Amino acid sequence: MRLCYVLLSPTWGMHQYTADLANRMAGAGHDVHLVTTRHAPRDRYGPGVAVHAPVATTDSGFSAEVIRHAPSIVRGSLSAIRHVDPDLVHFTGPYLWNPWLLRSLRQARLPTVHSLHDLHPHAGTAYGRLLYLWNGWMRRATGHLLVHGRRYREELLAAGVEPARVTCTLLTHLFVGHDRQQDLEQSPPAVRYEPWALLIGRLEAYKGLDVLVEAARLLELPDAGVVIAGPGRLEGLVHGEIPAGVEIRNHLVADDEAVDLFRRCGVVVLPYIEASQSALVAAAYFFRKPVIVTRVGALPEYVVDGETGWVIPANDPQVLAAALAAALSDPNGLARMGRAGRTWYERKRLAEFDTLQQMVAALVP
Repeated sequence: MRLCYVLLSPTWGMHQYTADLANRMAGAGHDVHLVTTRHAPRDRYGPGVAVHAPVATTDSGFSAEVIRHAPSIVRGSLSAIRHVDPDLVHFTGPYLWNPWLLRSLRQARLPTVHSLHDLHPHAGTAYGRLLYLWNGWMRRATGHLLVHGRRYREELLAAGVEPARVTCTLLTHLFVGHDRQQDLEQSPPAVRYEPWALLIGRLEAYKGLDVLVEAARLLELPDAGVVIAGPGRLEGLVHGEIPAGVEIRNHLVADDEAVDLFRRCGVVVLPYIEASQSALVAAAYFFRKPVIVTRVGALPEYVVDGETGWVIPANDPQVLAAALAAALSDPNGLARMGRAGRTWYERKRLAEFDTLQQMVAALVP
């Protein structure tokens, strides 16, 4: 089967997601192609994925570039997709002109899928309520929708989308390039449980950095701490002085550094004020690390509370501090929960791929 994935944004996280889909389908014997921008991170993709880069887009929103070059972007992308002559086209991330591309493909009777990552806007995002308009376009323009939480499938069904048009899987992809992931899977790194919690990823308002820093300030546990690692502007996200036990690495975390952080931390923490879902939970489980997540979005669907991690209320530094203290003071308990998390990861990883294979088989005549 010939599959074509489309991602015109250079966004690193969206390419990590897309690469996982494309690499695994190529590994299953499908003829896999990617239509993307010349600025895409190529090292995420394996040799089984044929990359076509007909455009040089550097943004996905309402930028001057996206609007000014719309005709050439749409023409170039459609030409590349038609050249591939796929059995199925899967749009894996948002891009302003996706609805127009989807409409043309559906007129040509090509089966289409679009991943919906966020059904609601996050606090502090520039697009705000435009997301609802975008998602409405997607529901009408694409043949099939892929979401990553049961609650979002149920929400789409409640909005009138036919059940046969929505597939749901949990996210299980990692965060490293293709070659590094192959190495990690073949030779899992030794892990240890040092007394510090890790928050990793792009620093955004909805991720609760201020809550985590305040929890670290309340943490009455000698030698325990927190590492916050990722790119983004810290202004407005953390107020007051940073406590001595908090280390902030404000940069894009490369593969080697990320592997080292996951390998050594005691627990991975997602103190989000709001969320959709996150592949960081599966990444933590891969490294046999339990997680602390807040009860927002689909995050609780990724955690067996008390077995693979803790699910706590959002925006409560005292509760978070208590959870951190309980976790970091019990390295044997962390190891036990980490093993349970790895079992969860292996089971859900297989289930996710089975679901994706079934989706593709059902959509291609």
